[in-house]
Amino acid sequence: MIVRILGEGQLSVPDAEMTGLNELDDALGEAVESGDETRFRSALAALLGRVRQVGAALPDDALKPSELVLPGPESDLDDVRDLLGEEGLIPG
Repeated sequence: MIVRILGEGQLSVPDAEMTGLNELDDALGEAVESGDETRFRSALAALLGRVRQVGAALPDDALKPSELVLPGPESDLDDVRDLLGEEGLIPG
């Protein structure tokens, strides 16, 4: 799956990693709902860190559509709240 982190670029993430990423996404959704800034920052950092860890960066000149777009690390709680759908940032 091609994942874009806003402000950083695209990564190719193995489909086998999606279950673990969904768990981190759930934790992020709960943090956003609670309105707890510290918990939100930690959950966002964990999700983005895992995507960076398991994903392979695509070259800047690669023109591939992103199947998933995640907020950048500087996003604030309200920005992420606006991006969340019923299934969080990561469907499934």
